[in-house]
Amino acid sequence: MTTAPHTTEKKTDAREPRKRGRKVVRREDRAKQEFVQKIIDIRRVTRVMAGGRRFSFSVVMVLGDKKGRVGVGVGKASDTALAIEKATRDAKKKMVKIPMSKEMSIAHDVSAKFGSSEVFLRPAPGRGLVAGSAVRTVLELAGVTDITSKILSRSKNKLNIARATLKALKELS
Repeated sequence: MTTAPHTTEKKTDAREPRKRGRKVVRREDRAKQEFVQKIIDIRRVTRVMAGGRRFSFSVVMVLGDKKGRVGVGVGKASDTALAIEKATRDAKKKMVKIPMSKEMSIAHDVSAKFGSSEVFLRPAPGRGLVAGSAVRTVLELAGVTDITSKILSRSKNKLNIARATLKALKELS
């Protein structure tokens, strides 16, 4: 009785794709590495139609590189993932460059109003970031570290507060 010699063959799984050379980097992956994104607010919005209620989502997002560039965007869609994608695109479109001092602060006191929201920003070397709500998020992603802020607003609408902060930062240049 003769037996066939044992051979070691590599089995390839038909479901697993073969890996070749370089890793493919998608456009979305590059964008996420370039900017830090933070969602300020997600709301489910209801529209009443003849046939019943229609639900959609509204997303407010802040995008920044922590080196002086920041933007606030809004996205609306029937799905949260689509709304987030639209908000990211909108934030990139509305991005602004902020002039900062060596201490990663602003040069002088500044204030701005958007809707009923009013924001005051004051440089405070050595104090750190003293801010609340959407102002803190915008300033963190802009890369500002030594600043104090005050929100004077009848409504606590995070979108209007973020836009007022961005308007105040635009007045610096």
